[in-house]
Amino acid sequence: MNIPVKTTDASYEVHLGENILKDFCIQYKTALEKADQLVIITDEHVWSLHEQYVREHFSFPFKVYIVPNGEACKTFEAYFDVQTFLLQENCSRNSVLFALGGGAVGDLTGFVAATFMRGIPFYQIPTTILAHDSAVGGKTAINHPNGKNMIGAFYQPQAVVYDFHFLATLPETETRSGLAEVIKHALISDAEWVNEFFALPTIASIDNETLLQWLEKGIRVKARIVELDEKEQSYRKYLNFGHTYGHAIEATVGYGKITHGEAVMIGMIPALMLSEMHGNVEAGYAQKVYELATRLGYNFQHVLNCSFEQLAGFMLKDKKTTNGELHFALLQVIGEPFVQVISMSDVQHCDEQLRKWIKE
Repeated sequence: MNIPVKTTDASYEVHLGENILKDFCIQYKTALEKADQLVIITDEHVWSLHEQYVREHFSFPFKVYIVPNGEACKTFEAYFDVQTFLLQENCSRNSVLFALGGGAVGDLTGFVAATFMRGIPFYQIPTTILAHDSAVGGKTAINHPNGKNMIGAFYQPQAVVYDFHFLATLPETETRSGLAEVIKHALISDAEWVNEFFALPTIASIDNETLLQWLEKGIRVKARIVELDEKEQSYRKYLNFGHTYGHAIEATVGYGKITHGEAVMIGMIPALMLSEMHGNVEAGYAQKVYELATRLGYNFQHVLNCSFEQLAGFMLKDKKTTNGELHFALLQVIGEPFVQVISMSDVQHCDEQLRKWIKE
């Protein structure tokens, strides 16, 4: 199955399916044969699980560069080390990079591709559920101690190859992390779809077929919004639902000590409370989603380890903050997002309510 993504700068396809890596190599044979070098950037964990599959199904000679696992690869040092490797291997403007891994590897590889010799082609080969979101849309970045994804570029891949073979080895923590972005896509697009999540007893109860349907729907939501607004001037801000407070949690707890999806799920609860205050979302909906999230095993104790002052400091440094004003993606009703300037006192009110629920 192919989902097209068209932006003003690029057009490419997201390929979804089981065991499609070899088909991808056949389909893109002409483009890949023109490259002087192919370099796969991946992390130790992914490579230890999938090296054999990649070597058997990726039908061109390639080099591999291993980066640290998770968010630890999105540092200045890791970025610099990849650039050094490419230069030492005599890579050129005709070289091509492949991001094989989760969202962090994709973010790093995309930013390296955007900046090595002022830009070379790259392909996304996501291996997690979370990356159904991050691999599509061309946002690339590394982190700074003062904020997540602060240094980066909009740079679209040549294609996204979403081979479900890689999802088979995901631990439940990664499934849970990825599901948060799927639920976010449902909340900003389709109230009926959200009801499917309310029916879930546990993460383990999700069958493969349902998961793949949800991933396809999530990618279509993301692709549609990216087509409307590639550089986040308007509609694309809707995709930040849950991220303003969520990124602040992530930065305060420490990158890698909480999964990105868990932080986003936490962040969606205050965003839903604010949607009850500033939109027409029915009263009590935020609490209903909070109860769903706790049932599915999301850990809200992280909130209690962060002072509101710490969170406020990170929110004021957020890329979505302008002139000291917090711009929150909210919901008018479920499925209808909008962006609203929110006072810090409103956020603090929601934070206090969330802390009460966690302590109950």
